[in-house]
Amino acid sequence: MTTDTLCFGELLLRFSTPGHERFGQSGRLEVNFGGAEANVGVSLARFGHSVEMVSTVADDNPMAEALLAGLRMHGMGTSYVSRREGRMGAYFLETGAVRRPSRILYDRAHSAFAYSDPSEFDWDSLLNDVRIVHVSGITPATGPGPAQACQDLAAKCAERGIELSFDGNYREALWKSWDGDGPAILRNILSNATIAFINERDIALLLGTEREEREVAIKRAFEAFPRLKMVAATHRAQTSVSNQSIAGDLFTRSETYVSRAHELEGVVDRIGGGDAFAAGVLHCLLNERDPQYTIEFAMAAGAIKHSIPGDFNLTSVQEVEDAMNESGLDVRR
Repeated sequence: MTTDTLCFGELLLRFSTPGHERFGQSGRLEVNFGGAEANVGVSLARFGHSVEMVSTVADDNPMAEALLAGLRMHGMGTSYVSRREGRMGAYFLETGAVRRPSRILYDRAHSAFAYSDPSEFDWDSLLNDVRIVHVSGITPATGPGPAQACQDLAAKCAERGIELSFDGNYREALWKSWDGDGPAILRNILSNATIAFINERDIALLLGTEREEREVAIKRAFEAFPRLKMVAATHRAQTSVSNQSIAGDLFTRSETYVSRAHELEGVVDRIGGGDAFAAGVLHCLLNERDPQYTIEFAMAAGAIKHSIPGDFNLTSVQEVEDAMNESGLDVRR
């Protein structure tokens, strides 16, 4: 049976302060699940696609089992998730308000995933009948084992002609934790990608150039990475933490497509918004939609995520299309 998308990355526990409280203010934390690739996978599963997660979690760990049950509840497959001794990676979120930005603290060192051995992943068998593979730059940053596994996966996708979706997501602190050469490793992965979620900052970092205007930078990326077919990126403007505006660009080698802007008042949770955007693009590619529809759908999906607490974008194709058309805001009864 064909798998629409295979996602490879770390599964995380998310601990958030209630409402807009600061760390330590009330002594309480709310628990959710997430991870960049899992966020994309959940969206795609809710859009009706077959999705498998490839990861490693802590063995004999009730939180890990709860996380996997959560993925399955949303329709993701977890039969490719292995277990090993260790701990679960986590991050802590303090949600900002007004002029105070949100703050994230990672706690991912020495996790079961960070100690993954590249030999644990049999890409030859895992990639059978897979249409798209999705990874992010966070995955190789977690440790030398995941970094090698991610590069092996990217090379295998190129060898077998499988579409590889790559989201830049450069995390300097994670790379520094094990002295990994982030730009070089991400450049190697991107050289095998066909779809990239990167912007002018990512391109300057990976190519070692000065930051340029977006259109110039994207052209440079297409020249540097011949396998690339499509690049997507977003713009964000904000007058406060809770009042923002987002729009998106979709580039092919010959054309540029721009979405309408979404004005977002009263933002609830922006974490995972980029993953929701990426899932929107991949959904449209899997359904062979035209580029203008694709960028509009992806941006509407990203806009909806800003209204939903937690990492996962718990929405549907119909809700996204309503947001595209600026309809469906009345109470549904």
